[in-house]
Amino acid sequence: MAVALAGARSPGAGAILSLRRLAPAAAAPVRLGGSGTPGTRRRRGIAMAAAASAPPAPADALPKGADSFFRTVISNMEKVYLSRNPTAKTILELVRSYDGDHICYDHFAFRTFGVDGYGIKSLAEFFTDFGYVPREELRFPAKKLRALWFSPPTNDGYTGTGVYGPLPRIFISELLVDELSPQSQDIIQKYIRTSGKGNKHATLASTSGELTWEKPIYSDFQVLSRESEYAAWTLVNGYALNHTTISTHRLISDIRSINKFNKFVEDNGFKLNSEGGILKVSPDGLLQQSSTVADSALFTFADGITESIPRSYIEFAERLVLPQFKDLPNDEVCFPQMLVFDRRIIIWQHQICDLLGSINVAELQPRYDNLLQNSKESLHDIN
Repeated sequence: MAVALAGARSPGAGAILSLRRLAPAAAAPVRLGGSGTPGTRRRRGIAMAAAASAPPAPADALPKGADSFFRTVISNMEKVYLSRNPTAKTILELVRSYDGDHICYDHFAFRTFGVDGYGIKSLAEFFTDFGYVPREELRFPAKKLRALWFSPPTNDGYTGTGVYGPLPRIFISELLVDELSPQSQDIIQKYIRTSGKGNKHATLASTSGELTWEKPIYSDFQVLSRESEYAAWTLVNGYALNHTTISTHRLISDIRSINKFNKFVEDNGFKLNSEGGILKVSPDGLLQQSSTVADSALFTFADGITESIPRSYIEFAERLVLPQFKDLPNDEVCFPQMLVFDRRIIIWQHQICDLLGSINVAELQPRYDNLLQNSKESLHDIN
């Protein structure tokens, strides 16, 4: 019997809803490869989506040293993001104080300029080097955007939460610069030329929060803002993490329900993005998502003008159980997640596991029983 969560095989659905928020309702994304053709584990041309009928299997788990290094890198990306976005930082602190330390990320999202090697590939190669698999490509014609999401390697041995918990999906989009007006193209090209080979070090730029090109002048920012919010944001934020998404269904208190989570956020004085409705729901109704309004901050441009610029926001997503399993009790939907802390095993009976596809209960049961039997003497607590 296979049990799966909604969205497990969908194309980075949380971030897709984010991009839909940028486009008019009529501008539906164009899917270029479904979750359907057989994939491979080797790195494919990042410009193509991993294709359709059976999704590519996740890569093997990272060796311990590589896993530690990778998590340190994405932790530094998160630190830059939190230092610039006080709303996200405060909400994460509030959730931890209310629910305990059970925050897990659904996905991280990045923006890029799709020109001269500064697009998706410039960031994607770091993630594919560490076991991420390209999945499905989407296009958003009205916003001149292309996007690709990546599923993480097998990572069921994590012992923490946040960036040290289950690895997030990665969602990278790029602006199709050659579809912009000549004036906007010239502005973007002007700054790209000052970057040297900065696209080769996109990950470093993301972890440091620095631009790989010259700091822009205010008039250039204004021109891009009038044509493309995405272009203006990327000009001043570069490869910085655009947003993170909390998996509410991984929490253990009442706010694991996204409706209660939204009320929790609003009761604490934060405004949710109401464009298109506060709650964004996938066509099948099994992925529900909301987000805060983006923060802003003062920025001093190269010509000495200081003005407010957009920073980032934080999203919240609840993935529901597939309809064929909706009547199963929690302990049959997912076996309790086992976390090791200081040689103690804590079993969380009701926390949803990291399901990146379907799982076979019959196959997991012996592994679970064996782990429990071998750990009896060190069992510290059962919730």
